[in-house]
Amino acid sequence: MKPTSLHAHHGAHHDGHAGGDHGSLKSYVIGLALSLLLTLASFGAVMTGLVPRGMALPAIVLLCVAQLVVQLVYFLHIGTAPSQRENAGIFLCSAGLIAIIVAGSLWVMHNANTNMMPTTMSVESAKARE
Repeated sequence: MKPTSLHAHHGAHHDGHAGGDHGSLKSYVIGLALSLLLTLASFGAVMTGLVPRGMALPAIVLLCVAQLVVQLVYFLHIGTAPSQRENAGIFLCSAGLIAIIVAGSLWVMHNANTNMMPTTMSVESAKARE
């Protein structure tokens, strides 16, 4: 075996993106600041009453999704760069499978509750059946 081919093979493992790209201190600080800001915004939306009661849940969900995106980009480094497409694809497939499992479970539980639980009846109608 030639030494050059051994070094070329060894270098290919270290130059690849198997370990993933790492962010700089600046990107981690930006991610932390955005995460804290979004957390405080969620807390503030509920506690201060600035958001109307009917809009509190949609506001929290929107801020939750925004925080998820911030953490994926700044901490997990999942992006649209060619080196990250495989990780992004795996994440999207995993998220899709989890969504299908959760939605299917909720659907099954709802249908079981609707079809198997006794109907609500008053005390008078229960006594009339006796």
